[in-house]
Amino acid sequence: MLTTIKHLREQGIFSDLDVHFAQFMATLNEGADEALLIGAVLASHFTTTLGSSCVNLEDFADQSFPQQPEPGTETLSCPRLSQWQDSLLHCQVVGEPGDYTPLILDKHRLYLYRYWDYEQQLAAQIMARCRIQRRDVNHDTLEQGLSRLFLTPEDNQKMAARTAVQRNFGIISGGPGTGKTSTVVKILALLLEQQPNLNIALAAPTGKAAVRLQESITQTLHHLNCAPTIKVAIPTETYTIHRLLGGRPDSPYFRRHAGNLLPYDVIVIDEASMVDLALMAKLAQAIPKSARWILLGDKDQLASVEAGTVLGDICEAGNQAQRERRNGKGATAQAQSAKRKRVKDASQSQTVEDQLPIANTQILQESIVLLDKNYRFGKDSGIWKLAQAVKQGQSEKALAILQSESYPEVNWHPISPSEGLPSTLIHQMVAGFSRYLSEPLPEKALQAYQQFRILCAIRRGLYGVEAINRRIEEELSKAGRIRATTRWYHGRPIMMTRNNYRLQLFNGDIGIILRTSTDTQELQAFFPDHSEQIRTYWPHRLSEHETVYAMTIHKSQGSEFEQVLILLPDKISPVLTRELIYTAITRAKQRVNVWGNEQIFKEAVSQKINRSSGLQEQFKLIP
Repeated sequence: MLTTIKHLREQGIFSDLDVHFAQFMATLNEGADEALLIGAVLASHFTTTLGSSCVNLEDFADQSFPQQPEPGTETLSCPRLSQWQDSLLHCQVVGEPGDYTPLILDKHRLYLYRYWDYEQQLAAQIMARCRIQRRDVNHDTLEQGLSRLFLTPEDNQKMAARTAVQRNFGIISGGPGTGKTSTVVKILALLLEQQPNLNIALAAPTGKAAVRLQESITQTLHHLNCAPTIKVAIPTETYTIHRLLGGRPDSPYFRRHAGNLLPYDVIVIDEASMVDLALMAKLAQAIPKSARWILLGDKDQLASVEAGTVLGDICEAGNQAQRERRNGKGATAQAQSAKRKRVKDASQSQTVEDQLPIANTQILQESIVLLDKNYRFGKDSGIWKLAQAVKQGQSEKALAILQSESYPEVNWHPISPSEGLPSTLIHQMVAGFSRYLSEPLPEKALQAYQQFRILCAIRRGLYGVEAINRRIEEELSKAGRIRATTRWYHGRPIMMTRNNYRLQLFNGDIGIILRTSTDTQELQAFFPDHSEQIRTYWPHRLSEHETVYAMTIHKSQGSEFEQVLILLPDKISPVLTRELIYTAITRAKQRVNVWGNEQIFKEAVSQKINRSSGLQEQFKLIP
């Protein structure tokens, strides 16, 4: 069995880490039990490579792994489920929930201990906060503020604001253009009207997302209908979550934790779909129980790069409760209405909290508000209709929208697998970047560069980011638009790939290398600032970065462009999912061009991210 596992490593299925972990478990167990070797290598593989928090043994019991092997690939023969579970529970290194062993078998899910523990901690922390009903809210002040800040009589944005003020945990989820940031700014105003001296922290998972949050809040403040003193009190400084928690160099531990809590009364996390299970659990541990914790994000976007689909799992657990109530398994609508009235009419004493005796998933659902009204696109927008079709997995409808002449803002361009890169595609790419290369001023060049972006699903291969960036450099050089004879050249767009706090440049920040004037060959790197100013750096001072005519869809999260060109690969792969396509489409504000093979597109839209997790179930089990 170990020989087969090593062969799968040689064939690129398993990593060195997966194999060494399985061997280590066998050593600790004082015997290379086959069920343990298979379980251990799969648990490591699914957690460290595939982004799951565990491996679901039901998916592979009495089957081969890989389930669809390439020709010539060896496979593991997995045991029957009952036999597999029984064998694992007789191993010294495998325990059940509550045990302290390297592996935890929770029913049919096999975890690395720390990921089982992360799920337990996170579910417990969230449910503890969901059960807290604030009793220090002045409801008259709240309702007056809601009427002033939200002009419509009642909508989901107003519901989200009321929920966030009255509870210690809340999720506001919605697609681009649904008003998540403007809603949270109004929430902060409402909270400061309740308590003017609140200490508020704003954070996001990446430096780029933190800067975008800062930009959005600064822009929204100008139109906020509240007292000047409240506007001044709303913070505009933002942090990465790692910086907020006090990250330690080359360490998974933070300075802020359960024994050294964050000193904030309100903590807002933007782009929460990008936060992995481990980081979210550590964040939850560091937030005071009395503080309000608000998560913003799009549950339908791509999940985190690391293990977990936290925002999606939490929202799905809440949706499940809603479905059960519709089926008559939960509280009645009348009971819910009565409960909401009791909450609204609750005493306005200064008691911090009140425990609500309500079923776990039901009260979790009441802490989640989904924003479904789009303010960026009209109801007949092709981009919006396309995004909704993709989100719902309607591949035929999505393709029909792309091919329809009724929606000129979205277009489909077929590529034959044997054709390579069509000349019309090359022309469209070169034309998309010609405008910014014609701008003499850095600020104008940066603005024009943001008009257009190529988004790729993969990094390597003919249709990957690396090859496309090289090809565009070649074509722009042929057209005389650039002179890419050295590493640094006028017009080279770059993206930071590592945070540099000294320069205040973060992973994902994009700038352009330009001549400082037409009279000199001296080059500098120009980056936009959140205050619409331009920052300049000598190129040699920059840390790790890469050329970015094209970027991966993963890297585009949190960004917006006037037009996007989406380039699909020539074969289906696990990374091609509806979440990936949805994320790419929703980066565009005016136009979407999709290049690819029809069958590949339809399979991608039909394929959901499939990560194994027990987080949804944990919410039901918390006492």
